[in-house]
Amino acid sequence: MNIPSLNSSKSTTFCPALQDKFSGDDAFEQVLAMDGKIYRNFKGRKTLRFEHEGRGYFLKIHPGVGWWEIVKTLLDFKAPVLSAKNEYEAIRALDKVGVQSMTIAGYGLRGSNPARLQSFIITEEIENSISLEELVLDLKGQPLEPRTKRALIRKVAEIARVIHQNGVNHRDFYICHFLLPKNWLMRENANDEPPLHVIDLHRTQVRSRVPLRWLLKDLAGLHFSSMDAGLTKRDRLRFISCYEGKTVQQTMKDMPELWSKIDRKAISLYKKFQRLQSK
Repeated sequence: MNIPSLNSSKSTTFCPALQDKFSGDDAFEQVLAMDGKIYRNFKGRKTLRFEHEGRGYFLKIHPGVGWWEIVKTLLDFKAPVLSAKNEYEAIRALDKVGVQSMTIAGYGLRGSNPARLQSFIITEEIENSISLEELVLDLKGQPLEPRTKRALIRKVAEIARVIHQNGVNHRDFYICHFLLPKNWLMRENANDEPPLHVIDLHRTQVRSRVPLRWLLKDLAGLHFSSMDAGLTKRDRLRFISCYEGKTVQQTMKDMPELWSKIDRKAISLYKKFQRLQSK
């Protein structure tokens, strides 16, 4: 992934392809007034898709969370997401360690009051792609071709290992947040590595070391979200082996309790999800 060099203009930055669309002293207001297909609009935080000169973009607008939301989140022992800066820095962190995510096309932040920060981030659309969750659903219960399945398991495990070793945890680490270009499925070389992109990084945390709590959350989230993907126990062990960089036998000997905790947490998430679905 190659993050373009961004040119600054007061509180906003845009890649060259968007500088003619958003310009002048009111560029920030131009972004906030953008129309497009809305994918999310919750508590004022909006995600929409728009096009410019034949290329698709996704825009996320953060209007400010308010003090009550900050206090409530802190009381739950969680870190509040105050602005799009979180995702901006997460994309840069993943790019630095060689993990593909999104290409930044624009970013803006204004204000000094943490509760009333206004911000946005624009990323290029990852065209002709499918999430791993959608891929499984499209198969309608039919198993993936073994070589393809093994390649995807190895790549997801590699991404998880690399980001965790470099102090990054996602906090929404589900298979729906891995995008795969569809042309890889028709590849000529069966040994080609899947070019997975990690998306939806607005809650991602970046620090020197991932605390055990968040490591468990990420790995349990992956396990939970893949429970209906037709994976076998052998597939699960393959993931563990790739993630740890050891043989399965050595991993289970060294850290059986860690992976038992991950399994229990994943099963709990799955049962909770099933209860919510049945209501």
